[in-house]
Amino acid sequence: MSRATDYTNDAQQRILKLLLALCGDPVIGYPPSKLAELLRCNPSAITRDLDNLRTAGMAQRDEATGCWVLTPCIPQQSIKVYTAIDRAQRRVDEARNRFTRTPD
Repeated sequence: MSRATDYTNDAQQRILKLLLALCGDPVIGYPPSKLAELLRCNPSAITRDLDNLRTAGMAQRDEATGCWVLTPCIPQQSIKVYTAIDRAQRRVDEARNRFTRTPD
């Protein structure tokens, strides 16, 4: 599928990749140097991106270790997705049941 306009922005793509990278270790997290290595970018870009994720309430720094981890914000969103899927599945199951039961 071709697009008439490419709205892709490198900085936005990098911060999305950073968010996904942080999902890799939600307990201990990663030091900024490891995140820069994983994303193959310079440490100053990671510092800016982590600060933006902190401002958005999506990441936090463990002051004792210096590692960055996700806040509950993103994992809670995935729980919402699974809950919505379960709710939709129950509705599909109910509809299937209505249409497949034998008449009295």
